[in-house]
Amino acid sequence: MHRIPLLTIAAAALLSPYVAHAQSTRAKSPSQSAQDALVKKDAEAETELEKAISRSGNDRAALVRNLKDYLVHFPDAPRKAGVFRALVESCQQLKDDNCALDYAEQLIALEPDDSEMMLLAVGLLQRQGDDDGLRRAGGYVTRVLDRVEKAPPEDRSAQESVAEWKERQNRLRTVLYYLRGEVEESQKDYDNAAKDLETSYSIVPNAAAASLLGEIYELKKESTQAIGEYTLAFVLPEDGPTGKVDRGEIRHKLGNVWREVHGTDQGLGEEILSTFDRLAIPPAAASPSTRNHTAKDVFDFVLRSVNGKDLPLAPMRGKTVVMSFWATWCGPCRIQEPMLIQIAHSFADNAQVEFLAVNTDQDQSQVPLFVAQEKWDIPIAFADGLDDFLKVATLPTVIVFGRDGRILYRVNGLDESTFASSLTSAIQQSLSPAD
Repeated sequence: MHRIPLLTIAAAALLSPYVAHAQSTRAKSPSQSAQDALVKKDAEAETELEKAISRSGNDRAALVRNLKDYLVHFPDAPRKAGVFRALVESCQQLKDDNCALDYAEQLIALEPDDSEMMLLAVGLLQRQGDDDGLRRAGGYVTRVLDRVEKAPPEDRSAQESVAEWKERQNRLRTVLYYLRGEVEESQKDYDNAAKDLETSYSIVPNAAAASLLGEIYELKKESTQAIGEYTLAFVLPEDGPTGKVDRGEIRHKLGNVWREVHGTDQGLGEEILSTFDRLAIPPAAASPSTRNHTAKDVFDFVLRSVNGKDLPLAPMRGKTVVMSFWATWCGPCRIQEPMLIQIAHSFADNAQVEFLAVNTDQDQSQVPLFVAQEKWDIPIAFADGLDDFLKVATLPTVIVFGRDGRILYRVNGLDESTFASSLTSAIQQSLSPAD
């Protein structure tokens, strides 16, 4: 019995039926004679491709040589994209990065929407590390990220629920923002790298993003921030959506910066345990009787932002503070929050006004994913008992505190027709000299 040699999936795919291509070519041909010539030429290309693969057997190096030679003779072959793909895979297995990158970028030029090949090229370009290569790598990541950001839920497969699709998209966004931040860090573009890494961490907290942020802050001589990020990286799981980190290496970096600031290791253990406890607080523990049981007023509270960091309210004392209480399951909240964010933008230049969206979900695990999907850009924190303290019984609820700490405005529920005007008026009144 004739046995087909064992080939890569990509190479085997090159042998798919030729009929469809021949028919599509025939439909586009301007005349019968030209059509016959194209069909004959493509059929010859198909036959020679089969021969090139067959002659290679299981020899990867031979397959690369034969496919390169094939492209010289048939530069416009109907299976050109498949040939490029087979060459990329074979060159990778031969550990020939230059060859793999060459054909990966040729394939991207031929098929600009091939996100998988773009990300493969990014890895190869990062490994090379030259300026031009890093610039191209950043461009590829941005193209893929833009496509992911714009993808609607309707594009998901029939087997995937909306919730599953959102989770997959957010994990992908976590990886892409991290990857672009990594490229920017290699380019010494530290400000943009930090923004992308913070975004990656805010979508799904991950040790890789925190560790690289620690390195950036350390390079910028911002030791306190470096300690915070290294500590997060140390206590988070080693293996996350952006890859695995070396906890021992992070511990070494953390110790170095800590000693630089404090002159000794004393206190480092307590800092690590405190960070671990903060990240590990279960939703049930976030209540007035535990986390904020000693709070006497609103500004004594210390909340947690959605990325796990402490958010004390004390620095807001003496300002006009707008708090909206919401939950992911609350339909009116989804309508109100974008309206609130527009109002927040209108006061963005006034340092005396603070906005805070306070989440009251019992199950907080999906809140970071929800916030990232909705792209809300005002500070967001978990209630940690503040809703009970203020007797919030209806969602949404919006409360405005004046500069003296008193409640000047409170509305329970949403009236779309009056919400924007009444809240704006309340904020403006709080800022008047009479307040």
